[in-house]
Amino acid sequence: MHIDLNADLGEGCGDDAAMLDVVSSANVACGGHAGDRVSMLATSDLARRRRVRIGAHPSYEDRANFGRLALAVESAELERQMIRQLRSLANEAVRVGSRISYVKPHGALYHAVASDAAHASAVVAAISKWSPGLPVLGAPQSLFLRLAAEAGLPTVAEGFADRAYDPSGALVPRARAGAVLHDVDQVVEQAVLMATERRVRTIDGTVVDMGIDSICLHGDTVGAVRLATAVRRGLEAAGVRVVAFA
Repeated sequence: MHIDLNADLGEGCGDDAAMLDVVSSANVACGGHAGDRVSMLATSDLARRRRVRIGAHPSYEDRANFGRLALAVESAELERQMIRQLRSLANEAVRVGSRISYVKPHGALYHAVASDAAHASAVVAAISKWSPGLPVLGAPQSLFLRLAAEAGLPTVAEGFADRAYDPSGALVPRARAGAVLHDVDQVVEQAVLMATERRVRTIDGTVVDMGIDSICLHGDTVGAVRLATAVRRGLEAAGVRVVAFA
């Protein structure tokens, strides 16, 4: 058994170096919501030294709101934004002898492409034009992954160790009580279930199939490194190898 562990890094918050000792894939901010040439270069170099795969983490170009606000961007403009950010990270990664191995949209864009046909199509088109065949990471059963697969891009479904799910398999909105899991044992248990059975226990206690191949570990919250380390140790104790998907 094996699973990929990913984290959003290069955002100017959290302990990137410590998280890179835990994860196998790093989603690197590439200028849309956070990050600049200096941070992209530094994060790429840290990841390469630890043999962690580098993924592009593009966003709506909205640094003021950290890419967390849904925006009405024309498809052609969104496509240009994606290519601009991919190129920015690629230029820095190559300087340290590395490359972009996959793409995972950030924040509001991640949620938008799960169901918004125009934005999902624009992001898929940008990736296909920039690097045909580049894998994408996204929400299970999302429109984004379906369109990506139709365009010939390898798709990887992502789960969250520290988020609650509803019976439909969707994340429970953060505004709802219990949406974020804080208990270490509960988070580890969820990660192990995702990795060993590709299923998740929902907020009402039912278990649903998810087909998850990568688990996201948040690196910008209090105690993030401790929690991420506990997840990795729990997976290894359950006989699960942590291996990059790309």
